[in-house]
Amino acid sequence: MRNLIVVNHPERWPFDIPGVELVAARTYLTDPSFTTQRGVRVYNLCRSYRYQTVGYYVSLLAEARGHRPLPSVATTQDLKSQVVARILSEDLADLVQSALHPIKADRFVLSIYFARNTAKAYDRLCQQLYNQFQAPLMRATFVRRDGMWEMKDISAISAEDVLEDHREFVAEVAKRFFAGRRPVRKPKVPPRYYLAILYDPGEAHKPSNEKAIQKFVRAAERCDIQAEIISRDDYSRLAEFDALFIRQTTAVNHFTFRFSSRAQAEGLVVMDDPESILRCTNKVYLAELLDRHEILGPKTMIVHRDNLDEVCEQVGFPIILKQPDSAFSQGVKKAKTRAEFNEVSTALFKDTELLIAQEFIQTDFDWRIGVLDRKPIYAAKYFMARKHWQVIANAKDGEVDYGKVEAVPVELVPPAVVRAAVKAASLIGDGLYGVDVKQVGRLPYVIEVNDNPSIDAGYEDTLLKDTLYDRIMEHFVHKLDRRRERRIEE
Repeated sequence: MRNLIVVNHPERWPFDIPGVELVAARTYLTDPSFTTQRGVRVYNLCRSYRYQTVGYYVSLLAEARGHRPLPSVATTQDLKSQVVARILSEDLADLVQSALHPIKADRFVLSIYFARNTAKAYDRLCQQLYNQFQAPLMRATFVRRDGMWEMKDISAISAEDVLEDHREFVAEVAKRFFAGRRPVRKPKVPPRYYLAILYDPGEAHKPSNEKAIQKFVRAAERCDIQAEIISRDDYSRLAEFDALFIRQTTAVNHFTFRFSSRAQAEGLVVMDDPESILRCTNKVYLAELLDRHEILGPKTMIVHRDNLDEVCEQVGFPIILKQPDSAFSQGVKKAKTRAEFNEVSTALFKDTELLIAQEFIQTDFDWRIGVLDRKPIYAAKYFMARKHWQVIANAKDGEVDYGKVEAVPVELVPPAVVRAAVKAASLIGDGLYGVDVKQVGRLPYVIEVNDNPSIDAGYEDTLLKDTLYDRIMEHFVHKLDRRRERRIEE
């Protein structure tokens, strides 16, 4: 990726940053050679981003040319919005309070230089603000009201606005910023693609264990992809990659969804994509979708506070009640009687307006069919946890008990189960899904489609071993090759 810093007056530029080209704003706007260049990231450090100024047009035309401007036009508008400042302040409330707590004054101005500050104590806050706005140089003003800090405003600044005694620091952090966090020792032959794997080894219910993540990394290498493990703090670095592979439990009101949406907007190949997260993580949506396409499943009803009697009568006991965004057996309860039903539904309604009710189907195990690009790639039996009706037993003391997992060759799975799983997953998209199916006699009952299926070393990969990881990486290569071909055609 070629990096350009665009400024109004290059002769006034006070920094020496290796590996970055300095370009006058008017040159970038008027020189026809820039219109045909590809793979360009434009750091717009013009003095003003006001509507129809030179700075405004630098970001606007960068987007039109397929370049990646920082800040984008949308970001420059967000920076002007007091509403965004208030919402952001609420979203980062805990971090703001902890970072600014030692300050005695009631007003504080924070300078954010390439996601850093001269005082390390504010680096975490600077990183999160940069993740949201992605302007290279910013200033945020905070005020304390009733003992609580609020962000009053945040704005982008030009290089000329950097304080004199901060310039040496800015030059240093800019060098590190443009160098990125990839190894200093680069391979003699650059990889074909770069892949980011979003993963948190400390997550309670990880979709992949650490050994599996390393297997994904090695599979990527075999496909000429350089994979890097990233965390939630690397949001601002997404534009450095060609693809994003999310290996954390996803949710719409969660940073994983923001990562997915941002990566898709940047033109990356994303798995899981935002649409898959939105569709799979809401059981209400899934219930309606599967019913509309006549996919057999347990008797299911959407529950609200006014149809409780009807639900009990039509579904019958025992009833399974699910929060719409339940995952890993959390937010999923069984009610054997009307009294239990009333108690469970009352508790679950505290967090949601709608619930899912399903008839209880007793089986020793659930089929899990892994589907990639609308084709089955692996299968497993998920047995119920010991003395429990679910695959995962979550105890009140925090202890977790998992049922046995047995990998099965796809060709030995009943064909009806595989067909039902593929049909259900295909309604969501062409990504990677895990479809849970209960089999009663010869009939397959689709329970749900998971957008971020578990792939743990020693479990789902027992039969396929490294082949399972290779197939997933080959899917990324296929998608990336197609994307490259389309860009060439354009």
